[in-house]
Amino acid sequence: MTEFDLVDLDAVDTPGDEWEELDVSDDEADRIARKRDRKFLEFQKRIKDADQFKVEDSVFDEATLAALYKLVQDGYIDAFGGPLSTGKEANVYLALGPEGDVAVKLYRINASDFRAMRDYLDGDPRFEGIGSDKKKVVVAWTKKEFANLKRAQEAGVRVPNPIAVQRNALVMEFVGRDGERAKRLNEVDVENPQTAYEVVREYMRRLHRAGLVHGDLSEYNIVVHDSELCLLDLGQAVTIHHPNSREFLERDCLNVANFFTRQGYEVDPDELLAFVTEADA
Repeated sequence: MTEFDLVDLDAVDTPGDEWEELDVSDDEADRIARKRDRKFLEFQKRIKDADQFKVEDSVFDEATLAALYKLVQDGYIDAFGGPLSTGKEANVYLALGPEGDVAVKLYRINASDFRAMRDYLDGDPRFEGIGSDKKKVVVAWTKKEFANLKRAQEAGVRVPNPIAVQRNALVMEFVGRDGERAKRLNEVDVENPQTAYEVVREYMRRLHRAGLVHGDLSEYNIVVHDSELCLLDLGQAVTIHHPNSREFLERDCLNVANFFTRQGYEVDPDELLAFVTEADA
């Protein structure tokens, strides 16, 4: 039987319901992109000439390359590898950091799901007043994921460790081994679905106690790594004050209940919802 370990709550500081407003104004990466000095142009050519990036031209606009350049300058990235996953809004790449492999998530400024992003941002107290500037929305989304990962980690939820954020580039722990990403729940044979479910529901409750709802939780963004379940993709996670947070939480509960029921362990989504919100009753 495979056992799934929980993060020890005694080892973490559970956050309250306080939030910091995030800055989406131009930063050093934007200034680098505008200046386009010789060293940056050399970096740009080297990346764009690399085989693994040739087909990803739409992702690597000048400002994104400037963000990567700044992350290299700041010592977070030493070398780049190939893509780990691709999506409508972002691609994730393997990279080498000073202490080993890291994952670099690059959000497209011209994201095809721009309006869907706004559905999650509008009503989030951290992002009031951003407006409809596409670049600012994507930068906010990237910084939002970084902040959500930090908050989840502080609440005792196993997520990739957030390392650095620069404009639309997020550097985080690579959850995998030898360049291969960890398997998603839908890709493995869950030997002990009851234990796995109990870990997932506890993480959902810890997120809620910390003021967060994942908003897109399913077997496709929960991975198994070193006998632990790890939650991914917290970019869309909203605060419990978001006007649609209850709807998002109910959808998460339904997705989780349906998956584990298909695995042979029957779960009632209403009972899961009650468990997740119990501490706030």
